Amino acid sequence: MSKVGIVTDSVATIPEALIESLDIRWVPYYIHRGQEVLRDLVTVSREAFYQWLPTADELPKTASPGPGDYLEAYERLADEGVREIVSIHITSKGSGAYQAAVVAGEMLRSERPDVRLEVIDTLNVSMCQGWMVIEAARAALAGKSLAEIVALVRRMIPVTRMLQTADTLRYLFMGGRIGRAKHLVASLLNIKPLIGMEDGEIVALGVARSRSMAYQKIVEMVEAAVGTMGRVKIAYVHAAAREEAEKLKRLAEERLTCVESLIAELPPALGVHSGPGTVGVCYYPVQE
Repeated sequence: MSKVGIVTDSVATIPEALIESLDIRWVPYYIHRGQEVLRDLVTVSREAFYQWLPTADELPKTASPGPGDYLEAYERLADEGVREIVSIHITSKGSGAYQAAVVAGEMLRSERPDVRLEVIDTLNVSMCQGWMVIEAARAALAGKSLAEIVALVRRMIPVTRMLQTADTLRYLFMGGRIGRAKHLVASLLNIKPLIGMEDGEIVALGVARSRSMAYQKIVEMVEAAVGTMGRVKIAYVHAAAREEAEKLKRLAEERLTCVESLIAELPPALGVHSGPGTVGVCYYPVQE
């Protein structure tokens, strides 16, 4: 076990193998489907959820873990002897997770004053949050201090980017998560929206006439940010669309130097807002 414990939640989208190998602790989101209360990736799987979602007349509601959920994760680490924790969360402008973790931190300090906790708002989502968690966990396993790990994550926040396309913005619109891209909804028929995040909010980045053109634009945007054959760590994220993610991967890796890449499927708590068929990238430039 590393000296510094790393905590996040299910929406970080990190593949299970990395969660296990890097000793990342995660807390599941809640999904309210009618009278059912599901725990993301615990009582509902990706496959079953994405098979059901297109049949839904009304979208489920998602809710972030509460302070008690995060406190339980922190206390479990403390009971294992960890005295320093970094807790890393989705943008506070789209979820209550960060604030819930802050409240949990206050509770922890009153109960366990010997444990230091830093809670970080990534102002991002999905594997952008995930990359920050992964690098924090690697740094913790390498023996880096709490201050060094926090500084690493904060350096990543302004340069880690999400770009995404989908068959429709219906799910984002129905779920109230459309952000500053709302004006696209009425104009979209058979064209593919491109969205990203700026300052913690979803923004419109344009449209394309087909999936292949959308993927081309995504790669061009990454290339413009990092340069031709620029060095990046990149995750190809999708919702029930692995083959499409692999198409995007092949296109991107012809034009970028991918120091590390992986394919990750969105958990139900995120996929409910983007819908099946969503494909995108979460990346950040690598300087060393």
